[in-house]
Amino acid sequence: MDHLSFKTTHVNKANAQKSWVIVDASVAPLGRVASQIANILRGKHKPSFTPNADCGDNVIVINADNLRVTGKKMTEKVYITHSGYPGGQKRRTVREQMERDSRRVIEHAVKGMLQGNRLGAAQYRNLYVYAGDQHPHEAQQPVAIELKNL
Repeated sequence: MDHLSFKTTHVNKANAQKSWVIVDASVAPLGRVASQIANILRGKHKPSFTPNADCGDNVIVINADNLRVTGKKMTEKVYITHSGYPGGQKRRTVREQMERDSRRVIEHAVKGMLQGNRLGAAQYRNLYVYAGDQHPHEAQQPVAIELKNL
């Protein structure tokens, strides 16, 4: 047996096999959906996963309007932003954010589960969230996947 035939391959931007997948946000609560999306964006579901390369897939999330949260999170979970000026702190509950733009709730949850560096920012750019079930990415021939471990 030739032991030199088993070479360790390292994925980089040039040889990454990136595909397009569709995830339905209405099948499970927010945190469970967001953690699965973050794993797909990082590429942890692939056998060729490389932690220091963007080897994950492009993810299209549909039905953000039908997102579910459990418990009292709709009224008690608060998103806090600050403009940088004195008195510029703003608070918004999940219900208020869902009424304004439901896509931002999923984007915020997924971004918090990615790395906080340039690689995480590059992986976050592969996320596309839509409020309804229509999306403009039919040309990429996305594959609908069933989320596991929910």
